[in-house]
Amino acid sequence: MANKSAAVISTNLGDIHLSFFPNLAPVTVRNFERLSDSGFYDGLLFHRIIPDFLIQTGDPLSRNGMYRNKWGFGGPNWNVVAEFNRYGNKRGTISMARLHNPNSAGSQFFIAIKDLNFLNGSYTVFGKVTTGMEIVDQISCLKTDAADAPIEIEKARILKVAIRS
Repeated sequence: MANKSAAVISTNLGDIHLSFFPNLAPVTVRNFERLSDSGFYDGLLFHRIIPDFLIQTGDPLSRNGMYRNKWGFGGPNWNVVAEFNRYGNKRGTISMARLHNPNSAGSQFFIAIKDLNFLNGSYTVFGKVTTGMEIVDQISCLKTDAADAPIEIEKARILKVAIRS
């Protein structure tokens, strides 16, 4: 599959347009495209929302409120190798979420709400928001519970992720 280098995340609040960095993180970009093309992200929630920090999505368990206490622990049943690069975690960048193991990323990713320089070199940055940062900001301001999960889940829902050229 050739890198198409862009995507649109459609949410109930509006669209977030992304561009990817296939030269910096080719495996991660291909993984994101594969998951998006299969519909993996459709219907998921931004399940972790921390104002002035990040919004995170990509957990298939977030489709079902019955698994609320497990949101953040799901994935595609495979991992991708870390591709740490020099592109910093700046406002609007997209990076893979992971566990302590640098090679434990699979499907979960986060969008930085502000510059997060202390994360540089520790998370694979693979793209950035090109338009729709106001939608990211709206999501980042949603009310959350003690686990940083959204209370009004439909406002945090991804309708579809479409890969674009």
